[in-house]
Amino acid sequence: MPTPPYPPVTDAELAVLRSQLGRPARGVVGVAARCVCGNPTVVATAPRLDDGTPFPTFYYLTHPGATVAMSVLEAEQVMRELSDELAADEELAASYRAAHEAYLADRRAYGEPEEIAGISAGGMPTRIKCLHALLAHALAAGPGVNPIGDAVLARSTWSPERCTCAIPGPPA
Repeated sequence: MPTPPYPPVTDAELAVLRSQLGRPARGVVGVAARCVCGNPTVVATAPRLDDGTPFPTFYYLTHPGATVAMSVLEAEQVMRELSDELAADEELAASYRAAHEAYLADRRAYGEPEEIAGISAGGMPTRIKCLHALLAHALAAGPGVNPIGDAVLARSTWSPERCTCAIPGPPA
């Protein structure tokens, strides 16, 4: 699993991302996780976009199957359930705070705009706000780093070990 700093994104990867997102990808500094077929699943995004906008979401989920699966879990109120677990379990809360710190350390390799200093994504370190961002972090960082991201992956119908891409992978 690559770690920051990531190799620069290629034109072929940007074309796949455009297809996945239905729009051009913004601020991509590298691919942080891939589908088994080689397509991007998670990208690392610059903490400041080209237009100057601060962007705290360093790990951005792009895989259509994964994003749909997280939307389904959000619609099923999984965020509320996990929030209750987070409030009741100090060990889980401590692991989640550590995930927040790990996220910030990864992003710091690309800069630290003052406007987003200390802000990660997905509600970390105290809330659960976006399962997409938390899964993206879990996929990029690997198992055991983000306990909430790991939990939603375990509950998901989508798996990073099974290709569900509708578009061809980037050329080798």
